[in-house]
Amino acid sequence: MNSIGHNFRITLYGESHGQFIGIIIDGCPPGIAIDEVEIAEELLRRRSRHKATTPRIEEDAFNILSGVYNGKSTGAPINIQIENTKANSKEYKDFTAKPRPGHADFTARTKYMGFNDPRGGGMFSGRLTAPIVAAGAIAKKVLQPAKIQAEIDLIGGSKDFEVVLQKAIEEGDSAGGVIKCTISDIPIGLGEPFFNSIESAVSRMIFSIPGIKGIEFGMGFQAAELKGSEYNDAIIDKLGATSTNNSGGINGGISNGNEIIFRVAVRPSSSIAKAQQTYDFSTNKVEEFKIKGRHDVCFALRLPVIIEAVTAIVFADLYLTSKLY
Repeated sequence: MNSIGHNFRITLYGESHGQFIGIIIDGCPPGIAIDEVEIAEELLRRRSRHKATTPRIEEDAFNILSGVYNGKSTGAPINIQIENTKANSKEYKDFTAKPRPGHADFTARTKYMGFNDPRGGGMFSGRLTAPIVAAGAIAKKVLQPAKIQAEIDLIGGSKDFEVVLQKAIEEGDSAGGVIKCTISDIPIGLGEPFFNSIESAVSRMIFSIPGIKGIEFGMGFQAAELKGSEYNDAIIDKLGATSTNNSGGINGGISNGNEIIFRVAVRPSSSIAKAQQTYDFSTNKVEEFKIKGRHDVCFALRLPVIIEAVTAIVFADLYLTSKLY
């Protein structure tokens, strides 16, 4: 399903090479200042601007079709629509018969019995993160004064991003990365155990982003190597401040007042210039082929603002849920 959330709920629509993509936000409180300049700035952060990202550069001009009047949210559903203007579909005509390794071509063909739109990956494309970024800009306003900041931590396992990226470009290959996200000034008590804890709510949303393969909160997997005496965060005042933050600001699925910190693993881009092999349904043989078109060598470069957006949407939902008590 293409909807998520309880009291701040989004519904995503459109496909990569269709006329429009968009998002409907239901549950945004009335009176929230909706600044179209701020939304445009967030969309600009997502745009391809590095030599290791796709040459497809969409303007991402958007229209707010409902839910905003005189610059403020009305309480009605907010519909944000973005036009696709730079689609080039001819490069995708072969992918129905020759599904690309690592993409959803094969699974989508099977699940939807061949009726799915394969152009640009259809509804499985990272293009659909653009309206999510627009919704995230509004969610950030709901959460003020809380702050969400995501940044690239590693590319190809290294801090030396440019060396890794240049090598991938020269080899006709791709690179993955790790993104770190920090949420500060979040009130204590957000999160609804068991099944809507912060970790479970954030993880579900993060894994909705194409290409995410892992997530860890605080010390994450490294915590499995520690003793309790090494891992536990000592509480040092009545406001819940701790001497360390190995738990990543979460206890029992609930925010504890410290910074919430998580890291996500991003796989390397599946579309590469190198020759690959796949099953050709038109010949019933495994054959070598090369992917044409415009693709990111490292789409992790464009992910920080997307990570911030989905995180803001989750925390806006958790925050509004907490206000119901």
